[in-house]
Amino acid sequence: MSISMRLKKFLEENQVPYTVMTHTVTYTAQGAAATMQISGKELAKTVVLWAGEEMILAVLPAPDHVRLDKLAGEVGKPLRLATEQEFSSLFPDCELGAMPPLGSLYNLPVFVDESLAADEQIVFNAGTHRDAIRMRYDDFVRLTRPRACQFGRRQ
Repeated sequence: MSISMRLKKFLEENQVPYTVMTHTVTYTAQGAAATMQISGKELAKTVVLWAGEEMILAVLPAPDHVRLDKLAGEVGKPLRLATEQEFSSLFPDCELGAMPPLGSLYNLPVFVDESLAADEQIVFNAGTHRDAIRMRYDDFVRLTRPRACQFGRRQ
């Protein structure tokens, strides 16, 4: 399997230059960063959360964890992690747990940790456990219109 066709079409329709980075199969963001030989802080992971009655995406560097209390203050609703069973049907074109952080593709609001804005580029899962996309952070913002705030905690 290569990158999600839905993702590929979306990027091409929006004329976004990107690079596909193929790596050995991994099931964690930190593992993917290691196999691609990039720093974990360069790889953005996507976390699906319940915000009240709706789901949202939280995007943050691979080694970080979502501070639910901090993000809940930004969202204005109580938060909890969504289970894979709860969100699997939202990403039918993706392997479970390998969804890209492009909420606009899935009609989900996106909250991005401010630390990712420090880099010119962003790398993230491309719908599989062996493919990633590298693109300009500015293009990610243009496509996703995320709300940037601080909610990541390095472990």
